[in-house]
Amino acid sequence: MAMTRTREQMVDLVGGRAGAAMVFGDPITADGITIVPVARAGIGFAGAEGGVGGGIDARPLGYIEISHGGARYRPIRDLWGRVFAPLTALAAGLAAPWAVRTVINLRRR
Repeated sequence: MAMTRTREQMVDLVGGRAGAAMVFGDPITADGITIVPVARAGIGFAGAEGGVGGGIDARPLGYIEISHGGARYRPIRDLWGRVFAPLTALAAGLAAPWAVRTVINLRRR
């Protein structure tokens, strides 16, 4: 019974803070352009042996640009996923034959 109360208290505490403001940040206006930050947010809970824990994760995705009577979503590009990960995979692929030859030669000695 105590765990249920604790879980409900956690949900009330964290859930009260989670909302549109967590995903859409406060608008910023300058020079006739309004920017609204956009993020992905998630809430998770877990409990075991009379205890309960939880957490919030928020990651920036982009922003909404409002100007001249129109609005446009502008994503923030993920450099790791679009540039660094493919380059890392390419480098590993190019280095693999050399590494295999080196290991074979070391085993022959």
